[in-house]
Amino acid sequence: MTDVPRAAGADSGLRRAPVQRRSTERLERILDACAGLLDEGGYERLSTRAVAARAGVPIGSVYRFFSDKRALTDALAHRNLDEFLDRTAARLARPGTDPDWRTAVDILVDEYTAMKRTAPGFALVDFGVPGETNHDLADRLPALLGERLPVDAADPRLRLALVLAVETADAALQLAFRTDPSGDPGVIAETKTLIRAYLATVLDPPPIVLDPPPTG
Repeated sequence: MTDVPRAAGADSGLRRAPVQRRSTERLERILDACAGLLDEGGYERLSTRAVAARAGVPIGSVYRFFSDKRALTDALAHRNLDEFLDRTAARLARPGTDPDWRTAVDILVDEYTAMKRTAPGFALVDFGVPGETNHDLADRLPALLGERLPVDAADPRLRLALVLAVETADAALQLAFRTDPSGDPGVIAETKTLIRAYLATVLDPPPIVLDPPPTG
């Protein structure tokens, strides 16, 4: 999902979690500054000193939370994933939203594309390391979808299906934004169709075939 270099097994990137409200607000300013600088100059031009200056904090405050700029982008990616899931959950909870899982697929794709277009830094970093974060997202989807899933959330077939769906959607949506900076609407629409069709093989029960009535 990103060309930013990563360390194998990178976690949230934080050296320590903030405890007080003031520290939490400072951390958010640092991550906001990181996102803005990524949009302006890309990963190669990003530096902890520039982030500190943009955030209006001492350089020591940046190093209190992060060891280097790679850790900064790891933390930004984790924040992006949390925000994506929060936005999707809010959409799913709206009164009148169709409870079918297919609607949830459409909403997931819509929220991803919306963040790709508008969230600072998301175009470069989104959720972080391909593969690693795709599995993280797949693991969090059953709790997000809840009763929309018509199968047991512990079924290993579901987990595999969600991993494959996330990986496939990732590749297709990267194509959508590679061909059009705003996201090719045709590719986005086909991505929804593709994911719904694949997941139906796991989430839709097979039709009940009744024995024909006896003849004669």
